[in-house]
Amino acid sequence: MALSDEPAAGGPEEEAEDETLAFGAALEAFGESAETRALLGRLREVHGGGAEREVALERFRVIMDKYQEQPHLLDPHLEWMMNLLLDIVQDQTSPASLVHLAFKFLYIITKVRGYKTFLRLFPHEVADVEPVLDLVTIQNPKDHEAWETRYMLLLWLSVTCLIPFDFSRLDGNLLTQPGQARMSIMDRILQIAESYLIVSDKARDAAAVLVSRFITRPDVKQSKMAEFLDWSLCNLARSSFQTMQGVITMDGTLQALAQIFKHGKREDCLPYAATVLRCLDGCRLPESNQTLLRKLGVKLVQRLGLTFLKPKVAAWRYQRGCRSLAANLQLLTQGQSEQKPLILTEDDDEDDDVPEGVERVIEQLLVGLKDKDTVVRWSAAKGIGRMAGRLPRALADDVVGSVLDCFSFQETDKAWHGGCLALAELGRRGLLLPSRLVDVVAVILKALTYDEKRGACSVGTNVRDAACYVCWAFARAYEPQELKPFVTAISSALVIAAVFDRDINCRRAASAAFQENVGRQGTFPHGIDILTTADYFAVGNRSNCFLVISVFIAGFPEYTQPMIDHLVTMKISHWDGVIRELAARALHNLAQQAPEFSATQVFPRLLSMTLSPDLHMRHGSILACAEVAYALYKLAAQENRPVTDHLDEQAVQGLKQIHQQLYDRQLYRGLGGQLMRQAVCVLIEKLSLSKMPFRGDTVIDGWQWLINDTLRHLHLISSHSRQQMKDAAVSALAALCSEYYMKEPGEADPAIQEELITQYLAELRNPEEMTRCGFSLALGALPGFLLKGRLQQVLTGLRAVTHTSPEDVSFAESRRDGLKAIARICQTVGVKAGAPDEAVCGENVSQIYCALLGCMDDYTTDSRGDVGTWVRKAAMTSLMDLTLLLARSQPELIEAHTCERIMCCVAQQASEKIDRFRAHAASVFLTLLHFDSPPIPHVPHRGELEKLFPRSDVASVNWSAPSQAFPRITQLLGLPTYRYHVLLGLVVSLGGLTESTIRHSTQSLFEYMKGIQSDPQALGSFSGTLLQIFEDNLLNERVSVPLLKTLDHVLTHGCFDIFTTEEDHPFAVKLLALCKKEIKNSKDIQKLLSGIAVDFPSATLVCVGTVQMYAHTHLRLGAPGPHCAHGSALPRFCEMVQFPGDVRRQALLQLCLLLCHRFPLIRKTTASQVYETLLTYSDVVGADVLDEVVTVLSDTAWDAELAVVREQRNRLCDLLGVPRPQLVPQPGAC
Repeated sequence: MALSDEPAAGGPEEEAEDETLAFGAALEAFGESAETRALLGRLREVHGGGAEREVALERFRVIMDKYQEQPHLLDPHLEWMMNLLLDIVQDQTSPASLVHLAFKFLYIITKVRGYKTFLRLFPHEVADVEPVLDLVTIQNPKDHEAWETRYMLLLWLSVTCLIPFDFSRLDGNLLTQPGQARMSIMDRILQIAESYLIVSDKARDAAAVLVSRFITRPDVKQSKMAEFLDWSLCNLARSSFQTMQGVITMDGTLQALAQIFKHGKREDCLPYAATVLRCLDGCRLPESNQTLLRKLGVKLVQRLGLTFLKPKVAAWRYQRGCRSLAANLQLLTQGQSEQKPLILTEDDDEDDDVPEGVERVIEQLLVGLKDKDTVVRWSAAKGIGRMAGRLPRALADDVVGSVLDCFSFQETDKAWHGGCLALAELGRRGLLLPSRLVDVVAVILKALTYDEKRGACSVGTNVRDAACYVCWAFARAYEPQELKPFVTAISSALVIAAVFDRDINCRRAASAAFQENVGRQGTFPHGIDILTTADYFAVGNRSNCFLVISVFIAGFPEYTQPMIDHLVTMKISHWDGVIRELAARALHNLAQQAPEFSATQVFPRLLSMTLSPDLHMRHGSILACAEVAYALYKLAAQENRPVTDHLDEQAVQGLKQIHQQLYDRQLYRGLGGQLMRQAVCVLIEKLSLSKMPFRGDTVIDGWQWLINDTLRHLHLISSHSRQQMKDAAVSALAALCSEYYMKEPGEADPAIQEELITQYLAELRNPEEMTRCGFSLALGALPGFLLKGRLQQVLTGLRAVTHTSPEDVSFAESRRDGLKAIARICQTVGVKAGAPDEAVCGENVSQIYCALLGCMDDYTTDSRGDVGTWVRKAAMTSLMDLTLLLARSQPELIEAHTCERIMCCVAQQASEKIDRFRAHAASVFLTLLHFDSPPIPHVPHRGELEKLFPRSDVASVNWSAPSQAFPRITQLLGLPTYRYHVLLGLVVSLGGLTESTIRHSTQSLFEYMKGIQSDPQALGSFSGTLLQIFEDNLLNERVSVPLLKTLDHVLTHGCFDIFTTEEDHPFAVKLLALCKKEIKNSKDIQKLLSGIAVDFPSATLVCVGTVQMYAHTHLRLGAPGPHCAHGSALPRFCEMVQFPGDVRRQALLQLCLLLCHRFPLIRKTTASQVYETLLTYSDVVGADVLDEVVTVLSDTAWDAELAVVREQRNRLCDLLGVPRPQLVPQPGAC
């Protein structure tokens, strides 16, 4: 295949690979009307074919599913869609398969729009009753492929039951023959309905709808209702929810009964209600583990209760006047109040007797409020609301009292959730009178912060969400003056939930409830200002809520103290460590809003909590003490006052004693020790930054011991919290040293300096990797005055950590942290001429660069993968930081060869295969290139680089996307200085595993080589660089195996065809020699397979017709095709045959040796590759022996014994004109 024939990689889909498109409910109309009409019109053509039928069905399903969230857009089109489908159904010539397909389409429409809307469009005249009934009768209930047909027919039949004529008029003469009678239509419908109520598919739901429409007809209820109810109750009595068939039967029966008592007239259903209730009690549905049965039981119970009570609107209910939001806002703008609500305190029907069954109904609904499933609780809550609306005022108030009993801390979170739903329903219906608001608001405020720990997590999210719903409902239900006494409490609670709740749904629910109250009530303090900041989208980010939005809201005095109290009471002791840390940081921010309150009220509470037996409370309170103390210091520092002006002596002593109290109680040990160490390290850092008056105190020694002990035992800390612990200890050390170890300005205490430096350098040789990591970073964090006079000693120790030796080759993390420490030290001490023991200068800069550049070749791998990536990334960052530091102060210290090596190494990393790592390398490369304060000196090819990578493109290119990175980085191949390193990186990328990386790196390389085909000098330079990489990385499988793959690609695509015109071209000679060295004595099958095709190019890409001519022979080889060899050396030997002269003879000899390799797979694959290549290149073998050669290759069983194979191999050598290989007395040779 010619180089120019390679298909272009990268299209619109790759260019947009980083874009994520999301569509919301933004459709405006049914846009697929024409397509749908055409689809329905072709049903007669596709109903028989399996594939076409499925395609049409799936396409229609996709179209309809688009409108799941906006089904009303289908309404103008429902009628013609139904008519097209019903025409098929009513056509007597339509085959059964077509009818079933039409009903499948009808069901899809029903599923999207809902059967209630769709039902009225069915034909429902008198003439339709019998045809539909006949269609239902002939259906087979056990046919699982046609359940949609039965479902839709039953719904259709339910509509025909609404005709205003007596069914008996349709029966005619029932006696067709003497002695024989046919069933009446009424009996047939009832029989069908009963039979489908106990089936296992969705037709059961349609049968319940049919029963409700049929049984409640005037002509049916008198003769059939009692009979059907008796049948239903018998079914319930006989069925058990312990069996599957029992569950199915009870489900259908309960659905039917619930629908009957919903749609039937009260006077018709009342005589049977008590009997049904007794039967339902006997079923013990609350004990069932079937959610649906419990829900249907609750639904039926509430319908029975509504049947017991007369339908009426409670005269005593609370009625809010104007509920228009616009009118409310207009009245508030004009300074007017709404009309006063009308509340009737007397109930005209107070003396009405309440049937005895009502109490049992209410009791079961209250039990339903505590059910374990939300759908059951929600149904029970609606039932409570409906029932209370028909009860006298006193009894309804008793119901409210019973609901409030759910809010006991002896109850589960399920009861709290159900109680909230019930209160919302009662309030929404005006059944919760203002006199009850005192009790109700109290429990709702508790529910807004409900959070109960269960094992490793907590429950209560649903309770808090439901409590927000209650507040939302109350905003719409009550006049502002009714809620005025509770405005402060409710607004504060909603703000706290919107900002500090752990769950995003609760925060958004609280924000919505707050917004509703601001709009409907207009009494929430600073409501509009808060809403503009804490809207639905803003509260989605938890950190933003805790640290940013909370500060803004706390600026309003009404909310400041409640927010601080909530953090101290609830969030400091939260089970989630992230919440505790965020709460502590939030207290830091809020303390600056209320310093007096924080110092006098909050701080003593926090100190008392530091010795709590509860681990989470202890951890959170120590973090909070640290943050609040630092916040108070900042406030004092603004006025040039000490922190002790805010904190009294008792508070200062309490802070100082925290470490010793924890140590004495051995709380640094055990499971909670990690949290205590991390918290106290934060405390040390913040108290040091706060300049607490502890200089010379023994507590400093205790703090130093804790830091050292933590760093020394990092390997004992769990891996998921190790990094956080290390960072906390290092930060604490830096702050501690800066504040308490300075004897004079810029001078360290010599004794402390000697002890620290000596101890830390000794720990760098610790056999534990994590200990090395900790103390490396500790040395890097030391302030400049402690490094003064000891810089060379410290740098020498850290350079030893970054050096890779056989015994610590796996210590990638310690090398990474050592590099970070070196870079940080350089930033700390700065640049100063002639002071190698105090700062970076000409005497030590070369050693620092040598250590950093040496780590750029760290490719250590272990079970975690390429862990050397961490080291290389840290090395690049450190090189950039050091180079920029030198450029700003003394650019003459940056030597030309050092700068060249930096840029080349970074360019190599920018062309490798790991996306995020490549992006980081590109960022470093471009930062060094475009730095202009002043420019980095000695950057090779600066002018060309600035043209290739203009400053304007830096921000727009996504270097982690292969489609954008590789086309740009391959342009560096044209610059001699960068060619070797960039090509080395490309080789590794091209031999990777990620499809997109391989595709784009290969295409970019081919595009470059296509551009130099007409330039022999450039092509020769490129080939020489490729061979140099091969030679430098012989037996280095990280590079050599991908390099063999690269060679396979470039030779197969004719990139070096110009070299084949010269006999024994130096490129071919050296490549063959390198391949032989690479696979010599190798037992790696993949590498051996990789080398064979270098001698014979991949034959699948050329001379296809010739290969097909011999296909029958090739199949007998039983060997894998060339595609199996792309990761090995086998294809490389095959590709070398295209070079004439001695190279070809040596390649053929090498392949003949492989034909007798010890591994049968190598022998078979070699024979297959040679066979295909000889068919491709006609000049390799003479035409007179070609047939014989391919016959030997194809007919020989190359996986047979070596003695048999060797004889055929020798015959091939004679035919190919190469000397027969001779056996030598070496183990493993052919």
